[in-house]
Amino acid sequence: MKKINFAYWGTPEISSQTLDILFKHGYVPTIIITSPDQRSGRGLHLVPTPVSLWAQSHNIKCFKPEKITKEFIDEFKKFDTHLSIVVAYGKILPTEIIQTPKFGTINIHYSLLPKYRGASPLESALLSGDTITGVSIQQMVFKLDSGPILAEKVIPIDINDTKDDLRKKLIEIGGNTLCDILPNIIDSNLSPKIQKEEDASFCTKIKKEDGLIDPNGDPKINYNKYRAFFGWPGVYFFIKKNDDQIRIKITKAKYENNSFVIERVIPEGKKETNYIDFSKSNTLK
Repeated sequence: MKKINFAYWGTPEISSQTLDILFKHGYVPTIIITSPDQRSGRGLHLVPTPVSLWAQSHNIKCFKPEKITKEFIDEFKKFDTHLSIVVAYGKILPTEIIQTPKFGTINIHYSLLPKYRGASPLESALLSGDTITGVSIQQMVFKLDSGPILAEKVIPIDINDTKDDLRKKLIEIGGNTLCDILPNIIDSNLSPKIQKEEDASFCTKIKKEDGLIDPNGDPKINYNKYRAFFGWPGVYFFIKKNDDQIRIKITKAKYENNSFVIERVIPEGKKETNYIDFSKSNTLK
């Protein structure tokens, strides 16, 4: 195996898990770039990103720039990296950074590009009721998820898959596919596939209010929202009680006999309960 001098750009847990896969295959980044520590909790203590913690535990030089400045670019160039790998970094990289490494910059994207370019490809596939999705590894350019495709893998989406289920599958497939093609990237032994712009679709960041549903609405749409927003932001609805609007979060549901079946809920300010019991009492006691 050839040693590859590469930079790794990433921020959340999904990115640190990809680092685990690279490390398992013997690929260790020379430097890591992540987002700055963020204040969190009641004490507003500074909390490092999952990727920052990974770098620390593996004793790898880690940068946390607020912005990609000229000074940072000059510092980055000193490392003379062969390649940059980007997995959920969270910021747009300027062209100069993208083109600095000898073999450019590559990115793992969790959809079959050019479908679902943007920030929420997993959620978008589930919201649309897609039966297949996959991973695309693209050569990055300074245009959102529009670079040539170096490799892709297609997987089925099970009707019971939530966002968390799908994410686990795609992280594993994406990381292993990346490891498979890294030697070919360095040997220039790939035939990139140009994306068809006319087939492109886009997705945006998910907001908390996107989880609102009408429990009596279209059952398939409700179930797809439940799967797509599982965990965060979750799906919820409101009931009226004593002239107040009470938020009811759905924590467990299924799709059965063409119906959206709610099984468990958390009424606002209360503990989790069976939805049947909650419905019978129609109270928040």
